[in-house]
Amino acid sequence: MRELSGLEQNMLWGVIAVAFISLVYAYWLWRDTVRRDKGTPKMQEIWEAIKTGANVYLGQQLRTILPVLIVLTVALFLSVYVVRPTEEAERLYGENAQIVIAIGRSIAFILGASFSTLVGQLGMRVAIEGNIRVSAEAVKDNYNGALTVAYRAGTFTGMLTDGLGLLGGTIIFMIFGKAAPDALLGFGFGGTLVALFMRIGGGIYTKAADVGADLVGKVEQDLPEDDPRNAAVIADLVGDNVGDCAGMAADIFESYEVTIVSTLILGIVLFHQTGDTYWIVYPLIVRAIGVISSILGTFTVPIWENAPGFLQAHDAEEAMFRSYEVSSINTVFWAFVLVLVYSGEWKLALLNGIGVALAVAFNPLTSYFTSYKRKPVLEIVDGTRTGPATTVLSGLAVGLESSVWSLFVIVIALASSFLIYSGEPAIYGLYGVAMIGIGMLSHTGNNVAMDSYGPISDNANGIGEMAGLGEGPWKILAELDAVGNTTKAITKQIAIASAIIAATSLFFSFVTDVAIVQQRVGVENVIEGIRVSALTGTIGFLLGGALPYLFTAFSLRAVSRGATLVVQEVRRQFRVPGVLEGKVTPEYDRVVTIATAAAQKELVSLVILSVATPILVGLIFKVEALGAFLAGVILSGQLLAVFMAIAGGAMDNAKKYIEDGNLGGKGSEPHKASVVGDTVGDPLKDTAGPALNPMIKVVNLISLLAAPVIVRAEGETLPIVVAIVVLAALSIWAFARSKGDIAIPATERPAEAQA
Repeated sequence: MRELSGLEQNMLWGVIAVAFISLVYAYWLWRDTVRRDKGTPKMQEIWEAIKTGANVYLGQQLRTILPVLIVLTVALFLSVYVVRPTEEAERLYGENAQIVIAIGRSIAFILGASFSTLVGQLGMRVAIEGNIRVSAEAVKDNYNGALTVAYRAGTFTGMLTDGLGLLGGTIIFMIFGKAAPDALLGFGFGGTLVALFMRIGGGIYTKAADVGADLVGKVEQDLPEDDPRNAAVIADLVGDNVGDCAGMAADIFESYEVTIVSTLILGIVLFHQTGDTYWIVYPLIVRAIGVISSILGTFTVPIWENAPGFLQAHDAEEAMFRSYEVSSINTVFWAFVLVLVYSGEWKLALLNGIGVALAVAFNPLTSYFTSYKRKPVLEIVDGTRTGPATTVLSGLAVGLESSVWSLFVIVIALASSFLIYSGEPAIYGLYGVAMIGIGMLSHTGNNVAMDSYGPISDNANGIGEMAGLGEGPWKILAELDAVGNTTKAITKQIAIASAIIAATSLFFSFVTDVAIVQQRVGVENVIEGIRVSALTGTIGFLLGGALPYLFTAFSLRAVSRGATLVVQEVRRQFRVPGVLEGKVTPEYDRVVTIATAAAQKELVSLVILSVATPILVGLIFKVEALGAFLAGVILSGQLLAVFMAIAGGAMDNAKKYIEDGNLGGKGSEPHKASVVGDTVGDPLKDTAGPALNPMIKVVNLISLLAAPVIVRAEGETLPIVVAIVVLAALSIWAFARSKGDIAIPATERPAEAQA
C-alpha cells in the first residue's frame, strides 16, 4: 500500500512474525501434549473408540460441506462482474480491477474456509490427544499435571485460531491495500460459513447422543454418567469434541476475522476523510499485541497453584481467570504505549480497553449465573426437590434474566463509543464500536483455550469412569470437569457477545457500503440510516427478529429426532442378554452412525435458510428493509442465544451439585429431576444457542455482499423475479427437508424404528 510509511510497513511485517510465533507456540503445545503418558490399556481402548468416532463424523461433515463451498466460490467470483469493485480497487488495478478482485475474493473465500476447517479439525484432534493424558495424570494423583495437560491441549486450538486469523487477514491487507475489504469479505464469509456448518452439525450430534444417553441410562436404568454399558456413551464423548472443540474454534475464528473486515471498511472511510493511515493499520497491530498477551497469559496457568502468598490460585477456575487478567493488563498497557508513539489517538486504545473489559466482565457475570456456588444455580437445585417441572422453570428463569444483564453490559460498551466520540461525525462512533470488537477478541487464544478445556476435562472424566479408576483420580477429574462447565459457559457468553459486536460492526459497514454504492450508481435519495418507522423497515425488522426463532426450531427439532433414534437404539441394546450385566460390550458404533446421520441431515437446509432469507428480504423490500432485517436478527439473536446458553449451563451445574452428594446424591429423586432439567438444557446451551452466533454473522456478511447487487438490480424486473423464485424454492425445500425423517443406512437403523 503506497500510502504507508516505512515504519508502518515494518510493523505489518512484525504482525506477520507474531502470527508465525503463535503457530510455533501451537506446535510446541501439541508436542508437549503428545509426549505424555496415555495410561492403561483399558483407558486407551476407550480413547481409540472416541478418536475413531470423531474422525468418522468430521470426514462425513467435510464431504457435506465441499459441494456448497464450490458453488459459493463460483458465485463470489461472478459477483464482481455483477457489481463493479470499489473505487479503491479500480484506482489500484485500473482495467484489470474486476478480474483481480474476482480471483482475490474467490481465493480469500477458499482460504477463510480452509483456515476455519483447519482450526476446527486440528484443534479437535489435539483435544482428543489431550483427554486421555489428563486421565493418566489423574491416576498419578497429579492435579496440577492434569490441569496443565487439559489447558495446554485447549490452548493449541486458541493459538492456531490466533495465528491463522492474524496471518490470513494481514497478508490479504498487505496484498490488496485499500482494496482489501473487497477480498476480505470473501475471507470472512468462508470462515463464517464453515463455522456455521461445524456449529450446527457438532451441536446436533453431541446433543442427540447426550440426550439419548441420559434419558435411557440415567433416568430409566439409573446408571452413572459415563457407564460403559450404555451404548450411547462413546457417541456422547465424541460429541463433546465435534461440538465444543471444532464448533467453538471455528465460531470464534470467524468473529476474529469479521471484526477485521468491518474495521477496515470503516477505517478506509476515515482515511479518505482525514488522510491518516493509522485508522487501517492500528487494528492489525493491536491484534498482534493481543496474540503476544495470550501467549503470556496461557503459559502462566500451571504456575498459579504453586505461586507464593495471595498470588496462589485455589482451583483451576481461579488459575484461568488470573491468567486472563495477565493477558488483559498486558494488552491494555501496550495499546496505550502504541497510540502514544504511533498515532497519538488515545481514544483508540481506550476503546480497545473497553473491549477487553467487556470480555473480562463476562467472567464474573457468567460465573454468577452458572456456578453451583452461586444463588441462581442453588435456586434450581432447590427446585429439584419438587420435581422436573420446577427444575426446568427455575432454569429457564435464570436464562431469561441473564440475557437481559448481558445485553446491558453490551449496551454500556456500545454507549462508550458514542460518548468518547460525541461531537464528532457519526462514522467515528461506528468505527469505535469496531475497535471495541478488536479489543474484545484480542485474547482469542485465552477464550478458545478455556472453552476447549471443557470437553477435554469432560472426556477425561468419562474415560476415567469407564476405565474404573479409583476414588482419588475420580475426585481430580470430577473437579476439573465441573470447572470446565463454567469455563464453557463463560466462553459461550463471550462468543455470543463477540458475535453481536462483530455483527453490529458489519451492520454499520452495511449502511456505509450501501451509501457508497448508491452514490456511484446515481441514486437520488442516498441512504443515511435505517428507518424502522418506514413500512418496509418495519417489515424487515419483524422478519429479522423472527429468523433466530425459526433457526432455533429447526436445530432443536433435529436434536429431538436424533435423540429419539438414539433412545430406541440404546433400549434395544439393553435388551440384548449380557449388555446390562456388563458381560457383553455394546455396539457403540451404531449410535455413532445414528448421531452422525442426525447431524448431517440439517446442515445444508439451515445454511440455505441463513443465506436465502436476507437476500429474499432485500430483493422484495429493498436495501433499507434488509438493513432493518439485520437489526432484528442481531437483537432477537442475542437475547435468545444468551438465554439458551445460560439456562442450559445453570441446569447442568445444578445436576452436578447434586451428583457431588447433596440432596441425596446420585439416584435420589432430586437427582432424577436434575437429569431431566439437564436433558432439556443441554440442546439449548450446546446446539441452538451456539449455532446462532455464526448464523447472525452469516446473515450480516451475505447481506453486505448482496447489498450492492440489490442496489444495482433495482428496476430490473425479470432478473429479480427469477432470483426470488429460485431462492423461495430453495427455502421451501429447506423447510420441507427439516420436517422429513432422518435417513440412516438400513443395516444401522434401530429395530423399533424399522418396525
